[in-house]
Amino acid sequence: MPAAPLLGLHNVSKRFGALTALKNLSFHVGESEVVGLLGDNGAGKSTTVNLISGIHQPTSGHISVDGRQMLFACRTDSADAGIETIYQNTALVDSLSITRNIFMGRERINGMGFLKQSEMREIAMEVLKSAVHISGIDSPDKLVGELSGGQKQAVAIARAVFFKRRVLLLDEPTSALSVRETEALLNQVLKLKAENVSSVLVTHNLYHAYQVCDRFVIMSHGTKVFDVAKADTTIGQLTEYVVLT
Repeated sequence: MPAAPLLGLHNVSKRFGALTALKNLSFHVGESEVVGLLGDNGAGKSTTVNLISGIHQPTSGHISVDGRQMLFACRTDSADAGIETIYQNTALVDSLSITRNIFMGRERINGMGFLKQSEMREIAMEVLKSAVHISGIDSPDKLVGELSGGQKQAVAIARAVFFKRRVLLLDEPTSALSVRETEALLNQVLKLKAENVSSVLVTHNLYHAYQVCDRFVIMSHGTKVFDVAKADTTIGQLTEYVVLT
């Protein structure tokens, strides 16, 4: 019997009042697999990410991890199940330092309950250099509010990489990055795959997805319209599905 998928959505629907954001959505993510979740604005991609992240709960259907049905009532439940999320808006606090943002909610403390400031600072700088290096970030003490959009995304990516789980959700992660920064991120996704971390890449950029994804799920108006392995499709075919559905 084949092993259950690492992450699965099973006939998931989500309604907000009279609005149906998702309808009977099913797809899965396997071990060490990168899945591209594609579609135009309003396709339901961000709603899907929010369901997997525990921000919203399905109206019907369910989510599974390793074949076990899960109920994510909050982001902590999703993280405890091995899922880490990088949001389009980075979800950082501008008034806090890079270090505090990386360890936000996961602070390291000593036996007396005090923060291990030096330890967290050293780890933050090491993660920034090894994960996604962005020029201009020379100190983990810099306030996030002083960073550019690309630098903020780098901090969010570094945070996710350090606390990497079994599945990494990336919601439009390259939207604020330069060409060089984008290449660094895509290379990081492949590096994580080699380390047995799966990813779901949500993006409008089909070329970015085609570089790193093993399989593609295309959505339109809250439903899945195409689910195909990279070996069985072309970027031209993907473009047609996104544009014409």
